[in-house]
Amino acid sequence: MKTNNYVKRARRVRAKLRATASLPRLSVFRSNEHIWAQIIDDKTGKTLVSTGDKSLKISGKKLEKSTAVGKTIAELALKKGIKKIVFDRGAYHFHGRVKAVAEAARIAGLEF
Repeated sequence: MKTNNYVKRARRVRAKLRATASLPRLSVFRSNEHIWAQIIDDKTGKTLVSTGDKSLKISGKKLEKSTAVGKTIAELALKKGIKKIVFDRGAYHFHGRVKAVAEAARIAGLEF
C-alpha cells in the first residue's frame, strides 16, 4: 500500500511537469544517508548533468550535504550552458533535504 502511494505521488508530480517538457528537469533522489541530483533531457532521454559521481565527497550533516549537492548541480549545469530547468521532487514532499537542494540550486544561479 505504501509503495502504491509513493508511485501515485511520483506519477502525479511528473504528469504536471510534462507541460514544460521543453526544459530539462532537475530530478532529486534521496536515501536515508545520501542524496543525488541529476538534470535530465526528456526529449532525448539522456542525463545531462549528475552528482552521482564517486569523486564528490561531502561530509557533514544530511542538510549540509543536500545544500552542497544543490550548489554542485547548479555549477555543473551552468558550465554546460543550462540555466532554466524544472524541479522534479519525485514522490518526496518539498521540505527538508529536498527543499535544501532546490534553494541551493536557485542561489547558485539556476532558474525554475
